[in-house]
Amino acid sequence: MEEQQAIAPDGVMLQMTNDLSSVLWDRLTMMVKNGWQGIILVFATMWLFFSFRYSFWVAAGLPVAFLGGLFLMAQLGLSINIMSLVGLLMAIGIMMDDAIVIAESIAAHLDRGEEIDDAVIKGVKKVLPGVISSFLTTVCIFGSLLFLQGEMGAVLKAVPQVLILVLSLSLVEAFLILPNHLSHSLHKQKQEKTTPKFKQKLLASFENFRNTTLVNAVDKVVEYRYAFMGSVITLLLISAATLIGGLLKFQPFPELDGDIAEARIILPPGSSLSQTETVVDKIVASAQKLDKEWTEKVEGGNPLVLHITSQFNANADANESGPHIATVRLDLLGAESRNTLIDDFIAAWREDIGELADPISLVFKQPTMGPGGRAIEIRAKHDDLDALKAASIDIQQYLNQFDGVHGVLDDMRMGKEEVLVKLRPGAEAYGINGQLVANQLRAAFFGQTADEIQVGVENISIEVRLDKTQAGDLQQLANFPIILPDGSQIPLATIATLNFQRNYVRIQRIDGLRTVSVFGDTDNTKANSTAIIRQFQQDEAPKLMQKYPGLRFDFEGEAKDTAETGASMGKGFLLGLFGVFAILSYQFRSYLEPFVVMLAIPLAFIGVVWGHIVLGHSLSMPS
Repeated sequence: MEEQQAIAPDGVMLQMTNDLSSVLWDRLTMMVKNGWQGIILVFATMWLFFSFRYSFWVAAGLPVAFLGGLFLMAQLGLSINIMSLVGLLMAIGIMMDDAIVIAESIAAHLDRGEEIDDAVIKGVKKVLPGVISSFLTTVCIFGSLLFLQGEMGAVLKAVPQVLILVLSLSLVEAFLILPNHLSHSLHKQKQEKTTPKFKQKLLASFENFRNTTLVNAVDKVVEYRYAFMGSVITLLLISAATLIGGLLKFQPFPELDGDIAEARIILPPGSSLSQTETVVDKIVASAQKLDKEWTEKVEGGNPLVLHITSQFNANADANESGPHIATVRLDLLGAESRNTLIDDFIAAWREDIGELADPISLVFKQPTMGPGGRAIEIRAKHDDLDALKAASIDIQQYLNQFDGVHGVLDDMRMGKEEVLVKLRPGAEAYGINGQLVANQLRAAFFGQTADEIQVGVENISIEVRLDKTQAGDLQQLANFPIILPDGSQIPLATIATLNFQRNYVRIQRIDGLRTVSVFGDTDNTKANSTAIIRQFQQDEAPKLMQKYPGLRFDFEGEAKDTAETGASMGKGFLLGLFGVFAILSYQFRSYLEPFVVMLAIPLAFIGVVWGHIVLGHSLSMPS
């Protein structure tokens, strides 16, 4: 940018717009912050129970494994993207477990009075099978995600790839590097001063809690084990009911708080550029007004909207081109630097604009990042075009009744006004046919080369065509002279009828049937696309198929991708569970004890469900 700006002509200013990398940069910043916070918290917690030097080497394993993972990602061709960052963030919370378990085992042997080298060797050997099994079971569960199908599955694969890579390095560091550091550290460690009183009190309290409170609680659970198991099963069923019943919503890929807001505009085909510009000007003026208000009230004087870009003949939601479509794009202050949620600003922008008469579609949204397609996409199929359009209107009316659903539109739109020329009965008597008339009309409207002249080294073609001012006049067209085979002329209206009509811009066929797709977007704070699609399938679809016999439905967008990926995820999860059972059976030499350990899985599900409910989040594919 700086180099190009330096050589740009005077008066030309280059600015960066539509920068989607800012979202990734925000997540990278968060990852680095979380990583340092994790190191500090691990070190502080370890220091409460162990010496300073001992705690330092345990915490040092986090950046070592993390940086090693980033290095191997580059060697294996794995990029840093939103989903790989999810894997790295998950690894931060998991990768320290192995190091802490090994360090605690070594410390336990030291407390028994064993020599340092013996304590290190015995401590590592004691937990080696358990730590390896823990790692392998994690690989079994997350490794199943490597075989996910569909567009969502292709994106989610980055999570297990990165997670398994970093955890593998963490395991190597914990077994081969950490014990050596702890051994050297313990050999060089000077005689420590008396333990501070607050640590003595803390350790005494912890020992008391472990040996009395915790033991008593476990005794009670064992004594009333049937009541406890019944309570857990009841809570599990309630948790499952909240998901099935819709209390906990499901959203395949929740929108990130990005930095770009768009207004996507579609006017009726045939609208002039000036009409589109008028609508764009209103939307831009609204954005400028909101920017001024929110900059002062919310952002403390920092400009909220950095750039406003108006782009004509461009709309990501329209499968067509022309002067009747446009996009207004706002580049906002970075998410980490502003106080405004982008969804709140978009809602205010939509409310400020209100209902405009000219557009047939006006959608306010942030650009979609990641898989999933449109939030709502219902595809209807039928042989009869009129029945198909009527069904589309019914679907749109049904979707519009939901609060939070907006931008509902189908892809079966009327095109520009056109003139239908149809030969009258008996026109063949003049020696003409439809092809002859069509050729002459095409030459009149689009031009025909009458002559070519040579000017220097250039050939210049002279084309003759009808005056554009007369082209749209039906009376002028009716008097258009058609040249007959004998060289005489006759008015077009004498041999043909002329009628204005409109046809659909596009008629799509799938499986031999005419097809219309109905799209819609949702405000995730008010509406859930998965619940709406499910309700449509149960309530409205049967009514429409009865009203229009032969009507069929397909569900595309998020619904299709979620179903495809969800099915493969279920199969992979079952295979992962089988792998976990096999590993635990081998370690415990028992087929019963693994089931006891695997009871932690439904407990984890309970925690996931109620964690999402308490925090107000929807369940999603990443979660």
